[in-house]
Amino acid sequence: MKNVYDVFLERGFVEQTTDDEAIGRLLDEPGATCYIGFDPTATSLHIGSLVPIMALTHMQRHGHRPIALVGGGTGLIGDPSGKTEMRQILTREKIDYNASCLQRQLSRYLDFDARRALLLNNADWLTKLNYIEFLRDIGRHFSVNKMLAAESYRMRLEKGLNFIEFNYMLLQAYDFLYLFKNYDCVLQMGGNDQWGNMLAGSDLIRRMEGKGAHSLTFPLITTSAGHKMGKTERGTVWLDAALTSPYEYYQYWVNTEDDDLERFLCLFTFLPTEEIREVRGLADVHLNMAKNVLAFEATKITHGETAALEAWRSSVRAFQIRPVAEELFPTSSIPREGSKTFANGGADDLSAIPSLEVPRADIEKGIAAYQLFHETGICASRGEARRLIEQGGAYINDEPVPAFDEMITERHLGAQGLIRLRKGKKKHFLVIVK
Repeated sequence: MKNVYDVFLERGFVEQTTDDEAIGRLLDEPGATCYIGFDPTATSLHIGSLVPIMALTHMQRHGHRPIALVGGGTGLIGDPSGKTEMRQILTREKIDYNASCLQRQLSRYLDFDARRALLLNNADWLTKLNYIEFLRDIGRHFSVNKMLAAESYRMRLEKGLNFIEFNYMLLQAYDFLYLFKNYDCVLQMGGNDQWGNMLAGSDLIRRMEGKGAHSLTFPLITTSAGHKMGKTERGTVWLDAALTSPYEYYQYWVNTEDDDLERFLCLFTFLPTEEIREVRGLADVHLNMAKNVLAFEATKITHGETAALEAWRSSVRAFQIRPVAEELFPTSSIPREGSKTFANGGADDLSAIPSLEVPRADIEKGIAAYQLFHETGICASRGEARRLIEQGGAYINDEPVPAFDEMITERHLGAQGLIRLRKGKKKHFLVIVK
């Protein structure tokens, strides 16, 4: 049977490790404790945090104990890793509030009952440190020359690295030492931009405790087009349904580039890799079916199966997608052709699609098409709306808009008092006339 490290390697989670063989042996038997830190600079995590979250979930599914560490203490300093400028310093009250939001959010992915996973906040110990004792006991183990050679610091030296940020590596290393001593945590995981900080933690444990502790980094995920994960024209894709709706979340995944599909199915779903490998031979409609499976499974993990089904039903109606074939991803719970759920999905269920209510009087008077596309938020400005219409990319009730100043009136009303707007092939919006 594969251990979780084999799963990480197979699914593309591993970039660097302190010792491949030692980590493989460590994870052979259930019961190892690992941790990943999460930065509380916002009230929600975003898609860029999904690789670490999925890694912790895989650890738990294989019988290990994950620690999700919210950086309430280190957040008061600011991590310089991957940044060209100093991060904004947040107040203690704001950090504490964000940390509490992240704690609730992470509980959707991990089972914290009976201490099967732990949710900790490093403010509980970092804010109580005595500075002189910390410098004497911890600081003496760090070489300034070695710290400056770390990528997270080296890239900042040209623009300036302040002393507050310089302390970050020591604090993250101390986190690992604290968790090692108090929770028997032997593995730290995180993004590859954290490699220097993570090595410092493993080295500190070796120096102070005389024992081994390991680090593993994940690749920094970009799309095949070179774009940062989770960035769209509407902004960041958040894991909080109040910031990014389940429908919008579903649409993000269903719009995955063809070249990213297999990789994203491995990283962001729990479907067996044997099924995932089959996408290599898919094309056209079957490839689109596979993208809907990715979207459904990813949405189910983050928002639950009910929300995933609602997003899927709305997509069925809006995009007239074909049902997933029985032979594709047999372990997925996405509705199939002929199933009762799929039949229900084919109904006029548009509840998850973004919408705006407009008074009937406005429609009776008439609204210029470019103005309507702007007011609904499909286009960021009226100028963009005009260009979209003139270039043939704007649709009303699936018909191209003939002119930017086409008047939208009662004659455009469809069933249920709706007017359907579309930008390009994939961005839908409903105007609900009241």
